[in-house]
Amino acid sequence: MKIWHQSLTSIEQVPAYRDAVTAHIRKVARPGVEVVLHGMSNKTYPEQYPGHFITYSYLQNLHREQFIRNAIIAEKAGYDAVFIGTIPDVGLLEARTLVDIPVIGYGQASFHIASMLGDRIGIVNFLGPLQDQLRSNAERYGLGGKLGPIIQADIGFYDVLEGFKDPQPVIDRFVASAEKAIGQGADVIVPGEGPLNVFLATHGVSRIGDVPVVDSFAAGLKMAESLVDLKEHSGVTVTRKGFYNAKPPEDAVKKLRAFYNHESELDADMDYGISVTAEDAVRS
Repeated sequence: MKIWHQSLTSIEQVPAYRDAVTAHIRKVARPGVEVVLHGMSNKTYPEQYPGHFITYSYLQNLHREQFIRNAIIAEKAGYDAVFIGTIPDVGLLEARTLVDIPVIGYGQASFHIASMLGDRIGIVNFLGPLQDQLRSNAERYGLGGKLGPIIQADIGFYDVLEGFKDPQPVIDRFVASAEKAIGQGADVIVPGEGPLNVFLATHGVSRIGDVPVVDSFAAGLKMAESLVDLKEHSGVTVTRKGFYNAKPPEDAVKKLRAFYNHESELDADMDYGISVTAEDAVRS
């Protein structure tokens, strides 16, 4: 099984995070599963973690095209699934309408897992302006009634990177934010973005007292494995009913993408990334 993981970061430029993700995949992926890590293009994302670019609706809509395009490339290149590794699930619904392989979102997977672990989901948020979108997404996933407090953490991306060298200050700040959410009724916590999640998992933070902390990266990866298995063994795939799920005509997709994106075709050879398996990790 081969899974395309799409990060919001320029993952090649952040070795501490890249190495932590690689180690985490080796820990949680089952034998025989290969996860290939892909980052955002440096042409559109010149920074390591340009989170502020997705905190505006229009800019996120522009950048979501990269997620969608890579899902199409992944299917053409023979991947079995795509894992969108960012909590707002950028391009998730659109990508699902264009490909027939499973597409899994960090946010949707972690919210559903959290709903099975507790009754009131709290999010320790990484990017404050995304709060409205996260609530809207939870409603769309049928979990709006279970989503409780969203607490803005006093932690940024570069704090997390420094935390791989000196973890305790970042852990303490996360715990303080999570305790605020718990004090407001949360009984299960979702970390607000991939880097924070992987940092916490790396350092064994899976619980605060009686309250579980969801490993959202592992949740998304295991969801991908499960949906690939369901497709292969039971023939279960995504619905194609309705405006938000119907697959548009392939010819129309190609023509309109070429017009709006100035691309003549999607080249499956553009499969670059970092390949990771439970058995080994190699550069590709």
